Amino acid sequence: MAQQLSGKRYAEAIFELAQENNQVEQWGEDLAVVAEVFEDADFSALLKHADMPVANKLNATASVLAGVNPLVRNLVDLLVSKNSVDTISGVCAGYTELLDAHLGRQRVEITTAVPLEQSESDNISSFVTSLINSEVALTTKVDESILGGLVIQIGDRLLDGSIKARLDGLRNRLHTEIAASGQ
Repeated sequence: MAQQLSGKRYAEAIFELAQENNQVEQWGEDLAVVAEVFEDADFSALLKHADMPVANKLNATASVLAGVNPLVRNLVDLLVSKNSVDTISGVCAGYTELLDAHLGRQRVEITTAVPLEQSESDNISSFVTSLINSEVALTTKVDESILGGLVIQIGDRLLDGSIKARLDGLRNRLHTEIAASGQ
């Protein structure tokens, strides 16, 4: 929780800096690179290792993030040198939220049982855009357990059109009817 709050504070500060420099989208792209790099569990573990000298950690981040804005790298270096590697994902997520709000964009996650074709993804994106009357940043994931259909997560709203949800609803109705009939 403390790292989330810390990450959010860092995100707010760097968003303000990016706005002052008219680079909010560029910083968003750079932070997406940072987030992807730090999703690698081995790389993160290496940077968290207590016996590894800070200079070696900073050299590792400098080589991996060579193409990233120097100010973004400085932030990463600061967090690495303060042993706050776990805060980096919160900074990236917090910045993305601020950027989306700034651009009037809504994050939408689509879950399907099988991978979507690009045309299907585009159709869903168009549908959701018209539904919420906002630009959409669509991400997709595959979860075979939903069996079919799709699940759309828009912020804190969930539209569950999966076969699994329908079967669960049917099972619950059957249990209710059996219980009501006294059998």
